[in-house]
Amino acid sequence: MQRCENCGNSYAKVFKVIMNGKEHKFDCFECAIQKLAPHCTSCGTRIIGHGLESGDQMFCCAGCARAFGIEELVDHIASSGG
Repeated sequence: MQRCENCGNSYAKVFKVIMNGKEHKFDCFECAIQKLAPHCTSCGTRIIGHGLESGDQMFCCAGCARAFGIEELVDHIASSGG
C-alpha cells in the first residue's frame, strides 16, 4: 500500500498526478486539490477551474482581479448567437 502525500493515509488505490515534471500520489481528489490547486491572489480560495491569470498572479474570477487592480480580465465573453 502507498501513502497519500497530503493526508498520509495508506491506501491500496492511490493515483498519481504528474505536475511540472514531479510525481504526486493521492488517495482522493480532495487531497490532490488541497495539495496542488493554486490559490486566488485576492481572496485565497482554491482555484479548481480554469481561473484567470495576469503575469504570475492567479485569480478565481474577474471580480477578484478587479479588486486587485487588474481591469482587463473578464470571466466570459457573451456570444451573439442564441
